Amino acid sequence: MCGIIGIVGKQAVTPSIYDSLTILQHRGQDAAGIATLDGHKIRLFKGNGLVADVFSKEELIKLKGTVGIGHVRYPTAGSDSLDEAQPFYVNSPYGIVLGHNGNLINAAELKKELFDSDRRHLNTESDSEVLLNVIAHELHRIGPAGMQPQDVFKAVDGVHQRCKGAYSVIAMISGKGILGFRDPHGIRPAVLGYKDTDKGREYAIASESVALDTLDFVLMRDLEPGESVFITLDGELHTHVSKYAEAASPCIFEYVYFARPDSLLDEISVYKARLRMGQALANRILKEWPDHDIDVVIPIPDTSRTAALPLAYDLDVKYREGFIKNRYIGRTFIMPGQEQRQRSVRHKLNAVSLEFRGKNVLLVDDSIVRGTTSRQIIQMAREAGARKVYFASASPPVRFPNIYGIDMPAPSELIASGRNEKEIEEILGADRLIYQNLDDLIEACREGNPGITRYDTSCFSGEYVTGVEDGYLDDLQNRRSDQAKRESGQTARVRLTG
Repeated sequence: MCGIIGIVGKQAVTPSIYDSLTILQHRGQDAAGIATLDGHKIRLFKGNGLVADVFSKEELIKLKGTVGIGHVRYPTAGSDSLDEAQPFYVNSPYGIVLGHNGNLINAAELKKELFDSDRRHLNTESDSEVLLNVIAHELHRIGPAGMQPQDVFKAVDGVHQRCKGAYSVIAMISGKGILGFRDPHGIRPAVLGYKDTDKGREYAIASESVALDTLDFVLMRDLEPGESVFITLDGELHTHVSKYAEAASPCIFEYVYFARPDSLLDEISVYKARLRMGQALANRILKEWPDHDIDVVIPIPDTSRTAALPLAYDLDVKYREGFIKNRYIGRTFIMPGQEQRQRSVRHKLNAVSLEFRGKNVLLVDDSIVRGTTSRQIIQMAREAGARKVYFASASPPVRFPNIYGIDMPAPSELIASGRNEKEIEEILGADRLIYQNLDDLIEACREGNPGITRYDTSCFSGEYVTGVEDGYLDDLQNRRSDQAKRESGQTARVRLTG
């Protein structure tokens, strides 16, 4: 999962892109990059680390131009190499830089095809570089007399034909403009906005609406599945929906965990969806456990707070903040290896003993993925004096790999894979475990936009909207499990800034 932003402005865009990347930092903490167009010169700077650490004042000053894109990276494969940071650049045709959120599930075949047929060399293992070279090749086929908006859209249709998986993309083309497009299923999010200034209208494309809000852009709408948006350098907006577009199938885990609660994705308020998740979870508890003895509901900060509040209200029990979060520790789930995630839990959270002592506590989290973090938190609650510790997940059991850009590649690392809820409960050390029902989760999101009839729920259901080739999931586990990362030395963290 990554965060992307692109702006065609009427004044210097680097300050706005930098600010928006800090707002999108929750989508990726591994690396950050900005590219701007200064005349016909592309200026690019990127590095490993948080946005505030990567960019110095001196580097930001060098990023001149009224058009630019930015990217924050969350690695599904794990990497220390600066080469993996985005945006990626290719010099032909015209000069293109690209930022990508998602994952191509046929990247290996495409990489071979690009070398054998398209005569293009790739220098990293990133599927984003694959995607860049595919779009570059499709644009190259237009020829030197082309590059009208309809030609660009034809090239994107070529991408849709060749690329399989999830992708929201923003590409800046030297001398031409900014191109944004979304995969045919609309798995990964992308929104379009504008701002009127005294110099004219500016446009922006971003992963989440919150990035537009902070820049005072007006949210126009989400990009449709298979839709392309091309904004010329003089600010003309052109749009096209591909003939390869399918019914919308947005990733439901965006609403569970990744997106900020103040974002709107596919016209659905993330905040309200999470409120409804809490209400549905309360309904399940009242139905299956009407004589519960819960004294207090305590969220595991921060994502689960929104669901925990209506849960406590509907159960008619107290809501308390029992864990204090260290704001200077990143999001544990998106850290690149299990060992680092484990080390970070007790540095990240500290229990308020008064809220636990002698009480039957219901801890609420957004999800349970590997289970290691949940197990440690349950133990922390017991050490703080809780009499009983119950644990509720606002989402269903994560039993299957996610292949669309979330770091859940190996079933062997998912605590719910091959286990029933009672077995998971025992491993976690909880006195009782309560999961959300999948149908209830879907309805919590659909209520915000009844027009969406399908979500990507693959990590819960094992149903992949793009389909999966035989052997792909096994290969993914071999390449992207934490063990594979350790063996390749990818979990060591080195600060690189250019």
